[in-house]
Amino acid sequence: MIGVFDSGLGGLTVLGALARRFPGVSFVYLGDHARVPYGDRASDEIVDLTRAGTEALFRQGCRLVVLGCNTATAVAARRLQQEWLPATSWKAEGRNVLGIVAPTVEAATQTPWAVTSPQYPQKFLTDRIAVFGTTRTIASGVYAEEIRKRCPKVTVIQQVAAELAGAIEHGSDEVELDRLVKRAIDGVLAQSDGEPPHRAILGCTHFPLVEHLFRRHLPPATRILSQPEVVADSLEDYLSRHARYTEGGERHSEPVLFTTGAPDAITERARIFSQAPVSFSRIEI
Repeated sequence: MIGVFDSGLGGLTVLGALARRFPGVSFVYLGDHARVPYGDRASDEIVDLTRAGTEALFRQGCRLVVLGCNTATAVAARRLQQEWLPATSWKAEGRNVLGIVAPTVEAATQTPWAVTSPQYPQKFLTDRIAVFGTTRTIASGVYAEEIRKRCPKVTVIQQVAAELAGAIEHGSDEVELDRLVKRAIDGVLAQSDGEPPHRAILGCTHFPLVEHLFRRHLPPATRILSQPEVVADSLEDYLSRHARYTEGGERHSEPVLFTTGAPDAITERARIFSQAPVSFSRIEI
């Protein structure tokens, strides 16, 4: 089984892409809705909460956990992978945790994550890459840092779209969503003297739900990198080399959904994010 952890509901877009790509794999989703949003919390607290959510999914039988949240990945993934997990019995059992920043950077730079210094031809690339995200994700600087490691001549334009995720989750109408998307794109253009980006990273797992609005306001030549499909592509490659992570555990025909919040309320809000009916159960972490 594979787990997907998020502080809220945006990770359901990642879960949906993974479930479609791997119909024979069982998935368990955990949203920490009792403590969302993570963006206002201290880094150490985000690390602790992400670790607790990951352990809860391990206890459910998941051998691999994907952090379907940019804030959790940006702040906690490296510490969990390099410091926490190697010191636990989970590592000895072959468990692992992955984030969603690495596959997104790989897609943006066309460079494997393991390559952390400029290589030909990427070291000569002079494209513009826009990163749209929440305040905490952009403030972390993780996308700009990791892209520039691999493509030092690329111009990375970071743009906070602070209100967009909340507007999506609360079911704002398309007119309001279109206004917020256009405002974010205008912010990018203002930083680049009106020159559009060659690639645009939708660095929040809520944003794929309004990808058509980004497409409306960006020129056709701009390639939009939407994380659910990028993560699915990356995981397909990963599982081709580590098939053991899909073995064992209880088999489920549909993803199992857990929340630390109120199940009925979360189930109702989740309809915005899922193409199929969903039902959450409560869990403590």
